[in-house]
Amino acid sequence: MGIQDIIEGKKQWRAHVARVKALPPDYQIVYKEMQRYLFKVGPVDLVDGGLLPGIVDFFEEGVAAGKGVLQLIGNDVAAFCDDLVKDSRTYADVYQESISGSAGTDEK
Repeated sequence: MGIQDIIEGKKQWRAHVARVKALPPDYQIVYKEMQRYLFKVGPVDLVDGGLLPGIVDFFEEGVAAGKGVLQLIGNDVAAFCDDLVKDSRTYADVYQESISGSAGTDEK
């Protein structure tokens, strides 16, 4: 990864954060909780993938439609996040593999 890649990544992240800050306060609170949850247990490729920008897209559409954030995702933020990453390899999977001794195998 070169310096230009790092600079571009920071520009993209700042633009992403600006989009989040433009959301209504209730959406921002839920987004931050989702982000915190996903950074703990989310997919291994969370940073490189399109999940977080996709959530912001979804939230922007909800705002445009005049819906409250809980109308979009329901009352259980963790369950909504789990559903988003259900088919992705997560840090929880990596941890489970490390304690069970099956790291590096594809037994599922």
